[in-house]
Amino acid sequence: MSNVDQYPDAVLFDRDGTLIRDVPYNGDPTRVEPMPGAREFVHALRARGVRTGVVTNQSGIGRGLLTREQVDAVNARVEELLGRFDTWRICPHHPDDGCACRKPAPGMVLEACARLGARPERTYFIGDIEADVEAGLAAGVTPILVPTPVTLQDEVERAPLTAPDLEAVRAMVL
Repeated sequence: MSNVDQYPDAVLFDRDGTLIRDVPYNGDPTRVEPMPGAREFVHALRARGVRTGVVTNQSGIGRGLLTREQVDAVNARVEELLGRFDTWRICPHHPDDGCACRKPAPGMVLEACARLGARPERTYFIGDIEADVEAGLAAGVTPILVPTPVTLQDEVERAPLTAPDLEAVRAMVL
């Protein structure tokens, strides 16, 4: 096996509750705080040539609670703190809109894989709720659930792979 084959093609992340602390409907970049281990994990991926992406539902836009400019400002702050991601996939729709991109639908995960040239079967998707796991499974990637206080216990029990934190995910993926 070559060095290239020992690592995944890509690792995709949910944003809120996974890469950064979840602040509901956050439009303020000063409130962005990385989750423990996030910086180290994404840097380790990049050092090995693994492509990275963020796949995030931002229904605050569709609900009229946030502007796209506010979401973009928060995302820019994420990149200031964690480094540049190779792709961002954002669903701005209200949950009732019936779009094909909002997780748990696989649309954004598949689009991220396509943009990265990543094979789904060699891609991981890291998230903190069941919608992330379901989107990953539907897209044919390997989802890993990292529970937070908002993750329901039955979601943890149904998840095919779980990890207590991003450091543990790093050990699983790399």
